[in-house]
Amino acid sequence: MRGPGRPRSQGHDERIVDAAVELLERGEEITVSRVVERSGVSRAAIYRRWPSMTDLVATALDRGRAPHTIPLEGDLLQNVLDAYTTQSATTRETYSEERFRLRMRLAMTDRKLARAYWRSHVSRRRAGMVAVLRAGVERGELRPDLDVDACIDLVNGVFYYQFVVRGVTLDDPEALERCREGIRVAWRGMAVVA
Repeated sequence: MRGPGRPRSQGHDERIVDAAVELLERGEEITVSRVVERSGVSRAAIYRRWPSMTDLVATALDRGRAPHTIPLEGDLLQNVLDAYTTQSATTRETYSEERFRLRMRLAMTDRKLARAYWRSHVSRRRAGMVAVLRAGVERGELRPDLDVDACIDLVNGVFYYQFVVRGVTLDDPEALERCREGIRVAWRGMAVVA
């Protein structure tokens, strides 16, 4: 059952995010007026969906990204390696390196945006890895005292380091192999010592 008020119009969310993405990609400031102008959607409709422009920018920056799908059956380490290194190629088709670098640049200069992005998007994408690590603990393969958040940060950091510090992309076979090896090293540290 729908709540009180006017029903949401179909397509508004997409038009609003499309307008914000267009502004981002042009390097223009995202303001309510500009989004209204480009999307044809009212200010009220925008604020019903996003409480602030920061939240809308976080959504626009995330356009094209999806959570890692990581199976919980079989070899968990191999499943993680496949998800992080095979699915990355698929994600690059819908989420360009330029958008990734723009997100990094904006997040580094705007902590409010970084927190909004974490709250609404990053935390949701971590769910697959959280499930894998918990499954590893339940199976007795990973340490019971595992700090799940720290482990996910460690694994993700391997990839960020390639982009940010080394300045390479994951199309580079050597960078991809470094990432795989980094995951293996991290996994050994998480594993139960026999």
